[in-house]
Amino acid sequence: MLETVTRLMAPITPFITERVWQDLVVPVTPGAPESVHLATWPESDLPAIDPELSQQMVLVRRLVELGRATRAESGVKTRQPLSRALVAAAGFESLDRELHAQITEELNVSSLASLSEVGGSLVDTTAKANFRALGKRFGKRVQDVAKAIANADAAALSLALREGTASVEVDGETVTLAPDEVIITETPREGWSVASDAGATVALDLEITEELRRAGLARDAIRLIQEARKNSGLDVADRIALRWTATDPATIAALSEHAGLISEEVLATDFAQGEADDTFGDAVTDEGLSLTFRLRKA
Repeated sequence: MLETVTRLMAPITPFITERVWQDLVVPVTPGAPESVHLATWPESDLPAIDPELSQQMVLVRRLVELGRATRAESGVKTRQPLSRALVAAAGFESLDRELHAQITEELNVSSLASLSEVGGSLVDTTAKANFRALGKRFGKRVQDVAKAIANADAAALSLALREGTASVEVDGETVTLAPDEVIITETPREGWSVASDAGATVALDLEITEELRRAGLARDAIRLIQEARKNSGLDVADRIALRWTATDPATIAALSEHAGLISEEVLATDFAQGEADDTFGDAVTDEGLSLTFRLRKA
């Protein structure tokens, strides 16, 4: 597996894959090419592909992209945990627990549920015709179809399009519409951020409780400590001891409450509040967190 991944990555990351090849592949693989760049390209095993899983992963990636987009639009930083995300998309209900967990982790939310569980109360929905797509099919009748779309129940139309197709009545005729033929606009109500595209919707609950805020501060502290580890020249696997002080009560509460998580993430075997002695390195201060810490190799 490592050898295959190294070959696949070689054109993208030529130097690190060459190092991996020389250190981990050549010594244990008789007859291996002297360079990864002289190795043959791996052949795909088409029978090993799971079409259903591949389709589900396309949906997972799409939902994660929508969630990240609406988070960015809302101004809430990625490291700040949120309480929940609600999803509406064809195929979402069939995703297994592991894929739900993957979406939850990628979006940094505590829970994930279907938008249908709370009804249509999160957004105000409008629908209008996509003239470019409809014009090809209806020609001069496109204005009549557009009027029927505008007069339809936008929320019901949006729900039907998520399931595949929708229909409207045009001069007594039932006209079937595809997702790309209708432009659905969903305006989030206060306290929510919503993104929709091609029949899929992700809504994020933007209410940040004190508990969530402390979790976000802890993640900020983890980032700072990881940067300090790197700048101090420590090896990625080195364990550390760390002493910290803070003046902001929220930061103190966050680091105290999440001491176990922070220690695990930064490989700290000794993580405590208080002044450090001379065996520790230079102080690192972050004014935003009102946090100062010093660390050393354990």
